[in-house]
Amino acid sequence: MKKRIELLSPAGSFDSMQAAINAGADAIYFGVEQLNMRTVSSKTFTVQDIKEVTMRCKASNVKAYITLNTVMYDHDRQLLQTILKEVKEHQIDAVIASDFAVIEQCITMNIPVHVSTQANVSNIEAVKFYARFSDVIVLARELTLTQTENICKEIIRKDIRGVSGEPVKIEIFGHGALCMAISGKCYLSLHTQNASANRGACQQNCRHAYEVTDKETGESLLIDNEYIMSPKDLCTIDFLDEVVNSGIDVLKLEGRSKGADYVSEITKCYREALDAIEEGAYTKEKIEDWMKRLSTVYNRGFWDGYYLGRKLGEWTPNPGSAATERKIYIGKGTKYYPKIGIGEFLVETGSLKIGDTLMVSGAHIGMMKETMQTLVVNGLEADEAKRGDKITFPVTAKVTHNDKLYKIVSAANE
Repeated sequence: MKKRIELLSPAGSFDSMQAAINAGADAIYFGVEQLNMRTVSSKTFTVQDIKEVTMRCKASNVKAYITLNTVMYDHDRQLLQTILKEVKEHQIDAVIASDFAVIEQCITMNIPVHVSTQANVSNIEAVKFYARFSDVIVLARELTLTQTENICKEIIRKDIRGVSGEPVKIEIFGHGALCMAISGKCYLSLHTQNASANRGACQQNCRHAYEVTDKETGESLLIDNEYIMSPKDLCTIDFLDEVVNSGIDVLKLEGRSKGADYVSEITKCYREALDAIEEGAYTKEKIEDWMKRLSTVYNRGFWDGYYLGRKLGEWTPNPGSAATERKIYIGKGTKYYPKIGIGEFLVETGSLKIGDTLMVSGAHIGMMKETMQTLVVNGLEADEAKRGDKITFPVTAKVTHNDKLYKIVSAANE
């Protein structure tokens, strides 16, 4: 019997967290305050949010892991203690960490630790070392599947067990943004803007266009792609069966800085793909459908990372997203009628009509996407609504005050 792979989804906000839960994630990971690697790029939860995160996840039988994986300094100790006290009290399932100050404190407080990819674990001896402190180890993102498989086999052969006494588990990234630096240890942002990527403050200088100049002649060098430090996004869904067969235990999806629509779609696709592999129904037709759907949300183009033996990154040819769809803000939720399943919204900008594809996102609904079939505008049936109108239409989940309403359009039409 094949083991079930845990699907771990990102949560940069309550919207995204709920979207991940609704889409079938087995676990979510999130960060709080400034002690996580997405401090600047995501909304970031507060210490006070830890209780609600735990409550929601436990209610859905979903595990919750908190990231405390930045470089730690002495002045961070008080905040670290405050966070870990809440983690312990509300029984967060594990802390994702790489700094030994965090690992040591978690051991002292009997809090489970998952070793972050920031630890750059790339060989079996490193796995054996970190297994003293942890049950789950996230491998470096630059390893090939062959190297990953060898590590998984060696864990079994050498009977390497984590602190729980069970064989140590291996986690790898399956989808999302990649950094040009080894396991994200980049100093470019710190050098140019005094904002350290290793403290969660990356300014993403690598995503900019650059011109290479010969210092001796002053001439610009001819290069095929001016975005020479901005890799495409990792995507493994078209060889996910190989990833699963490598022996891993956890498949991690990147994207704590992305919206609920992104988290929902990638989680749904990888949930379906993992289930299909388990059921023996992983087909070329399904792969094509998943790839098409993944392309609708934020991406910089896709490549297979280093898993299949690439030595260098594959760079994106354009700045920003290559998503085939765009979301346009329309308005916000104002009321929900539970007995009849109707949501009420205020149109604050733009317009929409019957047949449009709509998306609603919010802290409790997560993400809901559907085609508008019927529309009531200011109490009367209508085909179109515009700015200032109050509209109602059937929804498949509860709408709360200030949930955001978007219209989904083709990027090709913009």
